[in-house]
Amino acid sequence: MSKQNIIKLREKLMSAVFLVAALASILAVGLICFFLLVNGLPAMGEIGVFKFLLGREWSPTDIPPVFGILPMIVGSLYVTAGAIIIGVPIGVLTAVFLARVCPKRLYKLLKPGVDLMAGIPSVVYGFFAMAVIVPLTGSSMLTASILLGVMILPTIIGLAESALRAVPEQYYEGALALGAGHYRSVFFIVLPAAKSGILTAAVLGIGRAIGETMAVVMVAGNQARMPVSLLKGVRTMTANIVIEMGYAGELHRQALIATGVVLLLFILIINLSLSALKNRSKQ
Repeated sequence: MSKQNIIKLREKLMSAVFLVAALASILAVGLICFFLLVNGLPAMGEIGVFKFLLGREWSPTDIPPVFGILPMIVGSLYVTAGAIIIGVPIGVLTAVFLARVCPKRLYKLLKPGVDLMAGIPSVVYGFFAMAVIVPLTGSSMLTASILLGVMILPTIIGLAESALRAVPEQYYEGALALGAGHYRSVFFIVLPAAKSGILTAAVLGIGRAIGETMAVVMVAGNQARMPVSLLKGVRTMTANIVIEMGYAGELHRQALIATGVVLLLFILIINLSLSALKNRSKQ
């Protein structure tokens, strides 16, 4: 067999491997969605879609049990919004510093530190918050927002920095040639040019925040009621599932799975919104 034929065979083999890997990923997502829908939708039908989504009371021990997840939906949205308000500005500004301002010697210290943050288990973040933040703000919505704002920083910083470095250097040099200063060139030329990547970073940060469980369970107070204050306890959808799944049975268990369906829909809406924003920015 000639060398050229061997190369073609290897290319076909690798194409097959990549195709199998892609199909496996799609199959895994499909099976997860199938499991959630098959086990969650019947519960919504039995409870009532509007009673389930808009009900303000969650009491599985009552007779008959009451399953309303509106407090958890609102709690998840509030906590995620707080995390984004804290994490996105800090993350983007940190990415700008690393990509355009930071000296090389300092960068060699800061970049591994940011990467290390991404590998810290969420339970460790939870212990840190319990020891440092909870004594100041209590087990509350504010504490959960601060903690999640810190946890999403590595995702936002890494993707935003990559987006900033992908902007052609000619943009920056052209702004300087026209008389703009360094920071004006960075914030008014380079940063807007990288907005697609920064939006992606923000959306992935939102996905990380809304899907976080263990750390939130440790610091949020876990009170299944409508949020009334930043300094009061709150329960998110993910926390509700992990707290009660261990002892739930029959309709209660199906209601928790249905909560997972709602959470999946939130993630889907976030991703579709990102695609719409990207398409709009290209027009």
